[in-house]
Amino acid sequence: MTLKKLMMADPSRWAVLDIVRSLDLADCWVGSGFVRDAVWDNLHGRVPNDLTADIDVIWFGSDDSNAAKDRALEAELHKIRPDLNWSVKNQARMNERNGDADYRSVTDAMRFWPETATAVAIRRSGQDQCEIAAPFGLDDLFELRLTAAGRSANEKRSVFLERLEQKQWLQRYPKLRIIDRLVR
Repeated sequence: MTLKKLMMADPSRWAVLDIVRSLDLADCWVGSGFVRDAVWDNLHGRVPNDLTADIDVIWFGSDDSNAAKDRALEAELHKIRPDLNWSVKNQARMNERNGDADYRSVTDAMRFWPETATAVAIRRSGQDQCEIAAPFGLDDLFELRLTAAGRSANEKRSVFLERLEQKQWLQRYPKLRIIDRLVR
C-alpha cells in the first residue's frame, strides 16, 4: 500500500492533515511518528494507533522563527481539536538547538533527524491529493528498517540509541530491523 493510500484510508489522519492545511503556512507538514507509526502498524497487520502520541507539525518560516509563534499555532490547533497532542516546531530555528548549520527548508531540516524512517512528512495539497517529503526516501520506512541518519550514526549516536530505548520500537514492532551503519 502506498503512503498516500494508507493516509487516505485512515479518516483520523486524513482529517488531521486537513486541519493542518487550514493553517495556511508555507512549507508546512505533519511528520515523524504520525507517518511512521501508521506505516509500521499497517505492516504489522494492526489498525493504526489512535493518535495519542504527539502530532508533529513542522514548518519553515525564517521570517518568524520565534517559539511564541509555534505556541500560538499549537493553541489554534487545540481550539480545533483539543483532544489531540499538537506539537508545532518551526524548523528555521531547530538548527540552533541541534548544533547544525542553518536549515533551508523543512526537507533540509529532516536530513538531520535521527532516523531515516522517521524523516518522512506528509501534507494535503488538494481534495484528494497529498505531497510527501522524504529526504532519505521511503524504503527504510516500508521495509521496516531503523537506520540512524547523518550524524546520529556516529557523533550523535547516543541520541539514536536513547530514542530506540525510549520509544520501545523493538517491543512495539517486532518485525523491525536495526541497520547499524556505525563507522568504526
